[in-house]
Amino acid sequence: MKRQRLDKYISNQLIISRSIVRKGIFRGLAVVNGEVIRDIAFSIDGEKDRVIYDGKEIGYKEYVYILLNKPKGVLSAASDRSRETVVDLVPEYLKRQDIAPVGRLDKDTTGLLLITDDGVFAHNCISPKKEITKSYIVSLDGDINDEMVLKFKQGIVLADGTVCRSAILERIAPCKVRIIITEGKYHQVKRMFGTVGLGVNELHRESIGGLTLPETLKSGECMEMTKSELEKCIFNK
Repeated sequence: MKRQRLDKYISNQLIISRSIVRKGIFRGLAVVNGEVIRDIAFSIDGEKDRVIYDGKEIGYKEYVYILLNKPKGVLSAASDRSRETVVDLVPEYLKRQDIAPVGRLDKDTTGLLLITDDGVFAHNCISPKKEITKSYIVSLDGDINDEMVLKFKQGIVLADGTVCRSAILERIAPCKVRIIITEGKYHQVKRMFGTVGLGVNELHRESIGGLTLPETLKSGECMEMTKSELEKCIFNK
């Protein structure tokens, strides 16, 4: 990994403000490879150097990857002054300063959402060029027919003229379907059904690529995954 300043490294790994960390370093709370370091700009390699701060050893992680079962009513954002966000649901031991949701689910949409501080990974997950499938279970205020299935397969044109890619529509039960898309435009699923005169009552994302929401993960709960686990599922690597 790239070497970085001691104060930045401790702040990022422990989710402590840089100003607090600097005061701690000046007080002698930082120990690197057995030596007390009081220089906030001291350069370290988190993978090789043993760092202890305030008596606790810091285990290095370059990035963190979190799978959340998003509940209804929570905002898909890193922070908000007045509303609860998905990052607020992340346990303290997994929080990092730069974590953010990978893409967005509407506030009233539930299901699988990834959270990470790895920008390249996040971009690959949401980029239409990667053609990663996203599967949703949709409860509608009416039923679908064969003509609608064909329209979705051919590519729905939204009210504003935006052309959507081909989507798979599967009937699960009366007024309940599964839709599989490979892009994520603003309110896309709701807008797509709106073009055929149907309203969405409930929307739940069940999978991204080959990654499926675990049945054991309750609404509002998180689990940590490794990058290799995620890439194997999502990108079939």
